[in-house]
Parts: sequence; structure tokens; C-alpha cells
Amino acid sequence: MNCEQYREAISGDPSFDGGAGHLGECSSCQAYRLEMKALDERILRALSLNVPELNMPELPEIETSNVVSLSSRRRFSPPAWFAMAATVVVAALIGIRFVGVDNRTLAEEVLAHLDGEPHALVVTDVEISDERFRSVVPARLASMDRSAGLITYAQSCEINGRDVPHLVIQGERGPVTILLMPEEKIPSALPLDGDTVHGVILPVGSGSIAIIGVREERLDLIEERVLKSVTWST
Repeated sequence: MNCEQYREAISGDPSFDGGAGHLGECSSCQAYRLEMKALDERILRALSLNVPELNMPELPEIETSNVVSLSSRRRFSPPAWFAMAATVVVAALIGIRFVGVDNRTLAEEVLAHLDGEPHALVVTDVEISDERFRSVVPARLASMDRSAGLITYAQSCEINGRDVPHLVIQGERGPVTILLMPEEKIPSALPLDGDTVHGVILPVGSGSIAIIGVREERLDLIEERVLKSVTWST
């Protein structure tokens, strides 16, 4: 199970626990699961409204012989109004979740994503398999040879609401993150500056590629190799 499959399952049912194996390896999905469970609890609280007992005032008796019955007239009872109010609350909560919780720039989104996957930045000489690489960078998305460097991590992750390949290669000073974003078109290069890392998001055709490493890492040579190795499929 990958990130996309797990998040689709947990979005449909926040109590879903069939992805325990995936959760053990993916801190990003762990955070997503906690967020979805918190949202589910807030919705349940919004729906659990205590409807007060309806106390109707005593009305004087009236002469009904000359009153026309309006049997087709519909009225909302107070419980119905409370149900409608709960629906509005639920809609507002869902709107908060999906419309503007993360009103961030692309650069901020990229840096925040790196903070959520520290386990990807491991110094190792163990290269990922060809099968794993092809599953994360499918031919429908892009073609990429492996001349950019030793690829030690590959995961399909969500950036700015889109699934993108998240790769890590081994640089001279430490692991270097590469994010292939074929649908994120930018007009010019965007610098990235974190607490301990630096990098850039480069415009590439109709999309962009983010390259981030530790401050001591020279990224210019890596940038050149990466750009030569990637071709978008569309």
C-alpha cells in the first residue's frame, strides 16, 4: 500500500487500520491519519447536539369552524432546524480542512514536506530496486535515467494537493532530496532556505523539479545531472 492508496482509504473511513504496515514506515501518513481522526471527532461532536424539549405555550381556544385547513403547508420543527445547523457546522469543518488550512507557497509546502519525512534522509549505499523506482516514477509521468546519483529512497508523496515522486540521492555531504513536480509550473527558479538545508525549485517545461540538500552540499553539479536525466511524458 502506497501513500495514495492509504490516504484514500483513511479519508473514506477514519477508523481504517488495514495500513498498519505502511504507517510504520511513513510519518507523513501517520500525521495525515491523526488529522483525519481529529476531523472525524469534530464532526461527531457537531452532530451530537442536545435538542431541548419543545415546550409549546398554552393557546386560547379559537373558533375553527371558519378556518380553512392548509394541509399542504410544511413547517420545520425545531429538531429539523437543529439538524440543519449541524449540517452547516459539518460543511464548515470540511471546508476548513480542504479549503485553506495550508495557504502556503510552493516553496513552503516543499520545506514542510521534508520536515515530515526525516526518515528519508539516511546516509546509505543501498540503492533502491528498479521495480520500486518504476512504481514511483511511472512512464506515464516521466522518463528518468539513474545518472543523477545513487537513488536510495523513492516514495509517491503529496505536494500541494498532487502526488509527486519523492526521491533521495546520496550527495558528497549527505542525502539530497529530489521532488519531480510535472504539474507545478513556475515562471522562474524559487530558492529554498530551511534551518539546516538549502535548495531550489527549477522550472522544467510545464512543471518543476525541487532539489534540496544540507547547507554544505554543492547543488549546482547535481542540478545539472538531474535536469539532463528527466523528461516529462506529457
